[in-house]
Amino acid sequence: MTHRISRDEVVWAFGPDLVPVLEVEPGDVVTFETNDCFTGQIRSEDDLVTSIDMSRINSATGPVAVKGAEPGDSLVVEILDVRPIEWGVATLIPGFGQLIEQVQSPLTRLFEVRDGIVKMNDRVSFPAMPMVGVVGVATDGEELSNGLAGRHGGNLDDHWHGAGARGSRSWRPCRGGGRRGCRRGGRRARSRACRRRSRRRRPRPSAAPGT
Repeated sequence: MTHRISRDEVVWAFGPDLVPVLEVEPGDVVTFETNDCFTGQIRSEDDLVTSIDMSRINSATGPVAVKGAEPGDSLVVEILDVRPIEWGVATLIPGFGQLIEQVQSPLTRLFEVRDGIVKMNDRVSFPAMPMVGVVGVATDGEELSNGLAGRHGGNLDDHWHGAGARGSRSWRPCRGGGRRGCRRGGRRARSRACRRRSRRRRPRPSAAPGT
């Protein structure tokens, strides 16, 4: 069965008490309408990241509950497709990034994304690699901002985490019944969720390398 979730259904953190907006069977396909990392606050080169609401970044569409998922299971999400819109945005922020000592003031640049190519300007272009930036499941205790990453997933920003790539399958531990997940990236991301049940066995003692 196929489903669709609007980009208006979002969460800003992963925690143990997420309320699902959709419940699916293992193997169902879900299309997530997603926001960009700034949740639409930057639309032109006059919009600077220093002037936006930083509490409204990295929104994640969802959550989705998977029927039958229990603690001890693994939730496997397969990314089937990621479709970006035809433009994107890059920002420079004083005090952040690889050019930290060279950035004197905030800067915003829009660029074109068309036919699989990112065109920054007339001189610079390169192949696009659409990805899902934020994807994860409910935690078993603390609430974690979408800007953080951990065992639950979260803000991964891995360019291999896209359709058809070696990272197109995301494995996450189930820590509660009806495991709930969310995602942010592209504009539309289609994925399939399934669960794998594993029997718990007593681990054998082992030594870490170097001990």
